[in-house]
Amino acid sequence: MAREADILIGIDAGTSVVKAVAFDLSGRQIGSASVLNRYVERPDGAAIQSMDQTWTDCVAALRGLGDKVDDLASRVAAVAVTGQGDGTWLVGPDDRPVTDAWLWLDTRSAPTVRRLRSGAGERRRFEATGTGLNTCQQGAQLAHMAATSPDLLDRAEVALHCKDWLYLNLTGVRASDPSEMSFTFGNFRNRRYDDGVIAALGLQGHRRLLPDIVDGTEVTHPLSARAAAETGLPAGTPVSLGYVDMVMTALGAGVHTGDPDVACSTVGSTGVHMRAVRSGEVALNAEGTGYVIALPLPDMVTQVQTNMAATLNIDWALGLASDLVSEFGDAPSKAELVARIDGWLARSEPGALLYHPYISAGERGPFVNSDARASFVGLSSGHRFPDLLRAVTEGLGMAARDCYAAMGRMPGELRLTGGAARSRALRSVLAAVVGAPVRISGREEAGAAGAAMMAAVAVGAYRSMEDCIAEWVTPLLETPEPPDARLAETYGRLFPAYVDARRALEPVWSRMAENRSATLRSDPGADAGGEPIEIAIAAAVEAVGNNEHD
Repeated sequence: MAREADILIGIDAGTSVVKAVAFDLSGRQIGSASVLNRYVERPDGAAIQSMDQTWTDCVAALRGLGDKVDDLASRVAAVAVTGQGDGTWLVGPDDRPVTDAWLWLDTRSAPTVRRLRSGAGERRRFEATGTGLNTCQQGAQLAHMAATSPDLLDRAEVALHCKDWLYLNLTGVRASDPSEMSFTFGNFRNRRYDDGVIAALGLQGHRRLLPDIVDGTEVTHPLSARAAAETGLPAGTPVSLGYVDMVMTALGAGVHTGDPDVACSTVGSTGVHMRAVRSGEVALNAEGTGYVIALPLPDMVTQVQTNMAATLNIDWALGLASDLVSEFGDAPSKAELVARIDGWLARSEPGALLYHPYISAGERGPFVNSDARASFVGLSSGHRFPDLLRAVTEGLGMAARDCYAAMGRMPGELRLTGGAARSRALRSVLAAVVGAPVRISGREEAGAAGAAMMAAVAVGAYRSMEDCIAEWVTPLLETPEPPDARLAETYGRLFPAYVDARRALEPVWSRMAENRSATLRSDPGADAGGEPIEIAIAAAVEAVGNNEHD
């Protein structure tokens, strides 16, 4: 006898890991499987990923989940998919890739972004989308392709994002969701495409590339026979197209539970800082930065500022320690280094140094500058590695505060997800810098859960997303951890210096960028040896955080 359909599957396709997670209808996680993803970076700023390999990895994750969950195929009620945001996944005839995907990490469109940001239509575009233009976004990347590689757009039939590409492979339907398309090409107030935005990007002649917008809480499409044969799931299974991974993770972690003055930060490889508000309550900043991203709730959006790198800075600092120790013998494992973080922080002085965490070749929140680079300020001969590591962790907190300041007042409570949420020492630093209690969730896979919640509403397991949140999210929130008052006072005094220093460094970043460009022109092999760098994030990275932007 066939078992009752009592499982929802959430797929979360990050930049480095593709996860498939099974939940029962009440939100309890009952199994998960993951596959490491890969991307390639090149000296010209390219960051690309094989579209076919990403689908293959998704299939492998679903097959792996089937090996871990009894009778998965006969029990699945619905599948939902989310994934890394921004980027450009071009599809041509027969639903085949035109080229490798341009990821959110790709910076080749920087000259086009500078040109468009000075254009007459830029403020009009920003006020419609609520989103500052940067190299991550599909709009900027398509505009750059149109200027430099028009043949790519000529061969394309539709421009998708990562989750949209997987949805196409799962269902045969070309579509995107209200969150991603409204902050890129539309208006966050009505969640539809906007002619003025498309014109400001200079893409009127390429509007045919924009897919239909589908809300996965209201509409599903059946799993195709081809996808069923590949994944082992039954043909006809309802598939829900989730919103972009940033808001799916925040939804699963508690960004909106009806409590006032709450914010949510995902502090993983990147840093995503957001608060949920009504669309009419959005306050756009004068600098034209940040995102406004729709939530799968009527008239609810998130105001967002994002750091290019968060725990990637800690990875870098731990890498320094590993490299040094390996000169004298075997290198310590990542887990061994992570286990020492709390001890190193305990042996260092709070607020002794400033660190700007722009280790990932640029920044996009709360300012946009592809030339920004990381730096220490205040070093003296008495400082040692524990002091550097503390400054790096404090820099993550300062960057978060910088982002929330651009959105208005500091939050009354900060809910954390991502790798940093696992460390009490890191949580205490974030709480003190932001000046608010931090609260974590017992939810293990928040992004996949957020997507699965959309499927739960779509198939009628819950009448509304609010009802689903009440059972899937609120009960898993743990006790708030208040900030240390003395530490908060120290960081409160230091924060203005952090902002002053990063503003003062802008001309330095510019001159250093000019020097790098001159060096590369005179010696094309000088940067990264002139060879592509294949990035394969090891599973150990999850010890300090592997929640993607994207």
